[in-house]
Amino acid sequence: MDLGAGGFSEEQFREACAELQQPALSGADWELLVETFGISIYRLLDQQTGVYEYKVFGILEDCSLDLLADVYMDLDYRKQWDQYVKELYEKECNGEVVVYWQVKYPFPMSNRDRLGAIDHPAGCLEEGQPTVGAVEPSSWPGAVVAAVARRELDHEGQKIHVILAQSTSMPQFPEKSGVIRVKQYKQRLAIQSDGKRGSKEWSS
Repeated sequence: MDLGAGGFSEEQFREACAELQQPALSGADWELLVETFGISIYRLLDQQTGVYEYKVFGILEDCSLDLLADVYMDLDYRKQWDQYVKELYEKECNGEVVVYWQVKYPFPMSNRDRLGAIDHPAGCLEEGQPTVGAVEPSSWPGAVVAAVARRELDHEGQKIHVILAQSTSMPQFPEKSGVIRVKQYKQRLAIQSDGKRGSKEWSS
């Protein structure tokens, strides 16, 4: 399997794109958790770990494709609207730009933090030039050293943004006392225009 930026394969990007077109809910005990305002949220319990995996499908009628993708990847803007951000900054490390992100949790729970490697140039799947960033569509579960990659795909003439994230490690950023680092994390997002002013979204 050929791995690109962030350790993601082309197949993983294609799979996210495919779920945007046809959600994969068969063959497992996915439970419909909520359905409101055109958004459906499903969850699946991992019997071994007791942890739920979630899938979200829906239409955001007033948010364009490019705007939505940019908001997910904009770290400075994240600090303005996300009240749970404790620390969020970029730092160059061994020729690579790394993002440190600490999330506030209410007492008596400990804060969480995470890292993400970034490769700034924009890219297109057909040219094999991914963009890597460090933002995801929902609140991260906590302290994660994470690689995050974004690509633009062309599906039957439609532009689709795919953003993938998964936990990794970075020895230059040791764990902090009193802050929990989540070491098993993954996030997948695919969005395209709804044909009007909004966006069609799938995430997991």
